[in-house]
Parts: sequence; C-alpha cells; structure tokens
Amino acid sequence: MSPAAPSVEPGTFSFATPPLFAALAPARSVLIAGAGGGFDVYAGLPLALALWHSGVRVHLANLSFSELELMDRNSWAAEHVAAVTPDSTSPDWYFPERTLARWLAAHDLPSTVYAFPPLGVQPLRDAYRYLVERLDIDAVVLVDGGTDILLRGDETTLGTPVEDITSLASVAGLDLPVKLVTCLGFGIDAHDGVNHVQVLENIAALDRDGGYLGALSIPGASREAVLYRDAVADAQAATPTRPSIVHGQIAAATSGAFGDVHFTRRTSGSALFVNPLMAIHFTVDLDKLAARCLYLDRIEHTLGRRQVIGRIEAFRNEISTRIPRAYPH
Repeated sequence: MSPAAPSVEPGTFSFATPPLFAALAPARSVLIAGAGGGFDVYAGLPLALALWHSGVRVHLANLSFSELELMDRNSWAAEHVAAVTPDSTSPDWYFPERTLARWLAAHDLPSTVYAFPPLGVQPLRDAYRYLVERLDIDAVVLVDGGTDILLRGDETTLGTPVEDITSLASVAGLDLPVKLVTCLGFGIDAHDGVNHVQVLENIAALDRDGGYLGALSIPGASREAVLYRDAVADAQAATPTRPSIVHGQIAAATSGAFGDVHFTRRTSGSALFVNPLMAIHFTVDLDKLAARCLYLDRIEHTLGRRQVIGRIEAFRNEISTRIPRAYPH
C-alpha cells in the first residue's frame, strides 16, 4: 500500500507555474511601479511585456527623480501624479519616464507612464490611491532595480533605502487583492555596501513566513529580454552622460555577459561583476515584506522626503546592526 500523499493547502503555488504569474492570474488591471526612482520602472518592463502579451491591462508608474514641476500643468492627473506621455514637454534633460513613454509608443504599446515626485508616505499613498481608483487597479507590483528594498533595517548597510521604503510603506497601506515586490539585479547594490548574504537571509525568512514567491529568470532569447535590452539601449542613447548603471548591467546579464563588463565611463575605476543572477526576478509578498521592516512605523506619518531621511537616520543611530558574513562559495 503506497503512502498517502501529503496534504496541500488550497492556494498553494505549484512548481509548474511561476508563482509571480500565478499570483497575478486573477488580476485584470495591474499597476507596475518603480519603487526607487530614476530608471527603476525599467525593471518592470519584462513583466509588463509578458502581461500585455497575455491580454492583461498594465499601467506603468515611477517615483521620479526628474523635475516634474517644470511640466505643463495640463500634464498633471492629480496633485502628485503626472501623466507622462511621448509628447510631454519639459526642459529637464533627465526624464526616464518620457524616454520610456516614447519607446513604448514606438513599439505600439500603451505609452503613458505615471510619475510621482519624491514624497513622504502619506502623500505618496494618496497618489497611489488615486491611480488605483482611476485605473481600476486590482494588483500593484513594486519593482526595484537591485534588492535593497528587501532589507529590514538592521543590516550592515541599507544601500539607498529612502525611496524604496517610502514606496513600500505607501502601498502597504492600500487595500488591494494583490500586492507584490519584485527585484531585478541581484548583487548590484554591492556598490552601495549592501551585504548580499543578509539579503539572502531575509529572503529565507520571508520564505518561512510564506512570503517568498520564488526566483524567475528572464531567458536571454525571449521576446521580453530582447525588447528590454532595446529599451535600455534607447534610454542610454537618450541620457548618454547619465545612463542607468543598474540596467546596463542587467541588460548585459540577459545577453550572457559575464564579469567586469563596462558600457559607460561612469563605472570606470570600478570592478563590476555582471552575472546570470542579475537577470533573475526575486518576488515577495508586499505586506509580508512590510511587516518585517523594523522602521516602517517610524516613517508612516511623513509628508516629505527629508522627514523620511531623518527618521531612518534616527532609527539607525538607535540599533546594533547584524554582523555581515561573506558568501562562502
């Protein structure tokens, strides 16, 4: 007599279907948003392309480092929400959202990219809430170029946490069926002192809590990878003096590049380590990630970015950090 099969709880993910896509399967209108500013929204492009191809309505947004206040007032959908289109005008030469909007239009894809100015948690949450209601959103995916959004606060170094954690706290306060965080570019945050053994330790803890949705590689020859590399190359051409170091490395990784591969003088003097791990999505449940952040309550009632910076610094001054470990292999 064969042993009884182990019981499986309803809703448990299957090895046969990537949990990232299984979690988004019920969604009909998805907002993919860059959590950390700059070119972060590009980290959501492969996912957006796959979802568009399957018939899902996808909208893109980004916490912006551009001078959005220079845009015409007619470009603003709400107080803290700019609707950037291919025709948006601004004297600011650094404008990743418009660059992406123009690339999307050139490929006959939905070409509005919503942009948020750097804010505190309360006004940024209001901006997200506006888009959720206006676009009938039932799933939000925050995307991070790098993995420092997965740090809980007591690590050796937090990388560049301000925008990431503000975005995390803002979306955590929304009532939605599906809220995810997905990271692309594992290892890139070493430039900012992040210890990636601690990142892996955090992912393992999230897995124990049922909050880890696994890792998913972008095949280099896939339609999504080819178009992503094209978009990154287009962005590099649009901002030649300030191309995205993060996405340059990820794009190189999706094409099989390895080691100390440089594509811009911005990285001269640095030893890069481009590798296949950079082309892997690490996805977690947003609410479970937020619950593990040790200082999220400190920034909950912030209105501006400077408040967030001050409260993170105060928290860090009060704690003892975890001892970093070198990767043993």
